[in-house]
Amino acid sequence: MEKQTALITGASAGIGRALAREFAAHGHDLALVARREDRLESLAGELEREGVTAETVVMDLDRTSAAEDLHEEVIGRGLDVDILVNNVGVGTYGPFADSDLDAERTQLRLNVVLPVELTRLFLDKFEGSDGTPKILNVGSVAGFQPGPNLAGYYASKAYVNSFTEAVAEELRGEVDVTLLCPGPVETEFQSRAGMGDSTVGSVTSNTPEAVAGAAYEGLMAGETVVIPSRAMRVVDLIGRVAPRRVVRRVAAWVNSGR
Repeated sequence: MEKQTALITGASAGIGRALAREFAAHGHDLALVARREDRLESLAGELEREGVTAETVVMDLDRTSAAEDLHEEVIGRGLDVDILVNNVGVGTYGPFADSDLDAERTQLRLNVVLPVELTRLFLDKFEGSDGTPKILNVGSVAGFQPGPNLAGYYASKAYVNSFTEAVAEELRGEVDVTLLCPGPVETEFQSRAGMGDSTVGSVTSNTPEAVAGAAYEGLMAGETVVIPSRAMRVVDLIGRVAPRRVVRRVAAWVNSGR
């Protein structure tokens, strides 16, 4: 069967870039979306030397119309996207009372609104696709618990986690929907959010490449939830059984003093 084409948001760095390389390594054509044109073009050139087609869509997704604009761009170019990867995301760090409201709005647009809208729009486009269409949403282990000092970020990932698992169940047998929940990963994310390494991140961290490999394997196997790190699976389990007041206080300690 012909390899499916994957569209990846936030493809120019970190987990997104590693996912692009992972899909390309398995022979998938790609549509790469990000706002940094130089990085995007460099990545596309690298992947095309591996024998796949890599279309680039240079677009700032922090806009109200971003999902519809991207969907229309894909249709306008005649791209047959069979796999949607909602990867782009940001984080705000610090006490919520001191936060910048515009930054909080950006976090909500990119982490919550955009993946929800793109998922809905591409579900219509998937109708009549050959094979089983797939959606990979990048959530987080952080989304399974509250996160003082990263309140909005943890909450945004809680939405993505819950939304993805619910939609996966609704679409079972029609579209494979997978939730990726990385723990700490060695990317630009923390520096962009204005925070250093967390207590957990200083002890256990994963590489974008390892996360991407686990994500691809889980997506192709039809898994609903992928937590790449054994340590993060333990953290998730503890968070589910511990009293909530303990979970909150531990999370506050982990996120303090970054």
